[in-house]
Amino acid sequence: MADKRDYYDVLGVSKTATDDEIKKAYRSLAKKYHPDISKEDKAEEKFKEVQAAYDTLSDPQKRAAYDQYGHEGNPFGGQGFGGGFQDFGGFGDIFSQFFGGGRQRQQNYNGPQRGDDIEKTMTIDFLEAALGTKKTVEVNVTETCHFCHGTGAESSKDVEICSRCHGDGVINVEQRTMLGTMRTQQVCPVCGGKGKTVKNACHVCHGSGQEKKNKSVDVTIPAGVDTNMSLKVAGYGHGGKNGGQTGDLYLNFRVRPHKVFQRQGDDVILHVPISVTQAVLGTKIDIPTIYGDVSLKIPQGIESGTALRMKEKGIANIRSKKPGDQHVIVDIETPKNLSAKEKGLYEELAKLENRESGWQKFKNLFK
Repeated sequence: MADKRDYYDVLGVSKTATDDEIKKAYRSLAKKYHPDISKEDKAEEKFKEVQAAYDTLSDPQKRAAYDQYGHEGNPFGGQGFGGGFQDFGGFGDIFSQFFGGGRQRQQNYNGPQRGDDIEKTMTIDFLEAALGTKKTVEVNVTETCHFCHGTGAESSKDVEICSRCHGDGVINVEQRTMLGTMRTQQVCPVCGGKGKTVKNACHVCHGSGQEKKNKSVDVTIPAGVDTNMSLKVAGYGHGGKNGGQTGDLYLNFRVRPHKVFQRQGDDVILHVPISVTQAVLGTKIDIPTIYGDVSLKIPQGIESGTALRMKEKGIANIRSKKPGDQHVIVDIETPKNLSAKEKGLYEELAKLENRESGWQKFKNLFK
């Protein structure tokens, strides 16, 4: 570690250099020392050094750690050349810009390839989301063909080594550039990188190696899901190739609004109408909750719009499982269309009122 040059010195930039300045310096040096085109002494060694410096200084976290600890204390350890040319901003991009090609990691088309994921939108009712439920989901997936087992051939005798790439999956291509003849690798156009060709295609999958199937999946939806939340159902996506892992199913939820209950985070809001006499005298009433009716005491003299809390009668949090609360908003209904008897009783009540009315108090504020 002690003989390593300072990364800022390697790139020829100051310690306050911007990301653009670091990237510009790297591009220039990478082009200068790339071992395929450079005639500089120890070009490959210098290129590795430049790559290592850029890998660290182009990453904000690695750069901060390097500024604080240097080479020995850098917990990220700048792998440099081992990072490859495929990384964003790496030499692969530069090489393609200047020369129309470059070194590429050969993709193993014959190796295991993971299947694609599937996304579906599921609409559920308010109470299903609040309390959890079970649903059966129909999915259309692609899986390894049951007849050819993924080879795409009618029989094993119909699979042949590609005559163009001889099983490598890639071919070498020479291009003339201003710096001389450059040799690059490209995916074989005959076999598409597989290294093999099929003489007679499978009659079931027609050479694709996969077939479509409809599947039914029983899904347990946990209590507390809400609109725009997603649930991962592992292993129910499209099948992999060459023994690759099966993809996953993602369910994106949409929750229908309830006629009465309103959701606010994990809490439930409920407006409850009560009569004037219930508000004046107080009472006990059965209040609907998502778990069933629960008795609630209405205190005497309650005012319209008052919120009463019903602890832990809300929706369970999707992560902690702790339920929220239900907030009951009291709406006092003023009676209309009174019968003669009711009107008489209210008139008698008005005569009995010997305290100053709220309206009179309000008028007195203007005197």
